[in-house]
Amino acid sequence: MSNENSKSRYMSAPMLKRKQLQEFKNKAELLRANDSYKEAIGNYLNSLLIERNNASTYLGLGICYKNLGKTKKAIEYLEKSALLDPNNFETFYELGLCNLKEGKSCCAIKCFIQAIQLEPDNPDAIYQLGLAHEQSEEADMALMIYQKLIENSPSYVNAYIRKSYLLMKMELYKPALKLYLDVLKINNNYTKVYFDIGVCLDKLGKLTDAKRYYRKFISTQPDSENANIALKRIEKLRKIKKATPNLALV
Repeated sequence: MSNENSKSRYMSAPMLKRKQLQEFKNKAELLRANDSYKEAIGNYLNSLLIERNNASTYLGLGICYKNLGKTKKAIEYLEKSALLDPNNFETFYELGLCNLKEGKSCCAIKCFIQAIQLEPDNPDAIYQLGLAHEQSEEADMALMIYQKLIENSPSYVNAYIRKSYLLMKMELYKPALKLYLDVLKINNNYTKVYFDIGVCLDKLGKLTDAKRYYRKFISTQPDSENANIALKRIEKLRKIKKATPNLALV
C-alpha cells in the first residue's frame, strides 16, 4: 500500500473532502492556465459539489465560460463570485468585459468603476471603462478617460489610439495626428498607425506626406485590409496631381 493511500485511509471525512477539493481546484487552475477550458470547467464543477460557496471557483468558471464564448453563462458565475467576495478586482474586471461583450454598457461601466475602486492605478480597467462609455455613445466622457490615462500612464499606447480614433470621427484631424505621432515616439515599431497618419495628413491637405505614410503602411502591413485602400488612395492622389500640376502640395 502506498504512503498516499495509507494517509487517506486514516483521514477524517472533513479532511478527505478538503483534500479532494484542493485537488479539483488545483487541476482546474492548471487546465485553465493551459487554455483547456472545457476540462477545467469539469473540475471546477466537481469542487462545487464539495464546497458550494467558494468565490474563486465561481470566478474560474466565469473566466472559462467567457473564453468559450458563452458570455451569459460567464456573467451568471461571475455575479455569484462578486456576491461572495466583493473585494476581488479580477471578478469585477472580468464581469465588466463580459457585459461589454453583451452590449450592456451601463452594467459594464458599474463593474469597471468597482474594479478601479479596488485598483485605482490599473490602466486596463480604466481603458475598458473608456470603451464602455464609447459603447454608451458618451464620447466626451471617453475622451476624458483616455486623456487621464495618457497623463497617468504615458506609455499605454491603446489610450492614444482610442482617443485619436474618436478625434478622427469628430473630424479633428490635427490633434488626432499629434497623438498618432506620439504613438510612434513610444513604439516606433507600431506600424499600424501609418495608415491613420496618412488619413489625417490627407484630410489636412498635406498630400505628399500622406502618400509617404500610405506607402510606409503598405510596405509594413501588406496583408492588412487597409493596404488596398491606401493603394487606391495613392493612385487617386497621383491623378489629382496630374490634373492640377500647378497645385502646391505640401
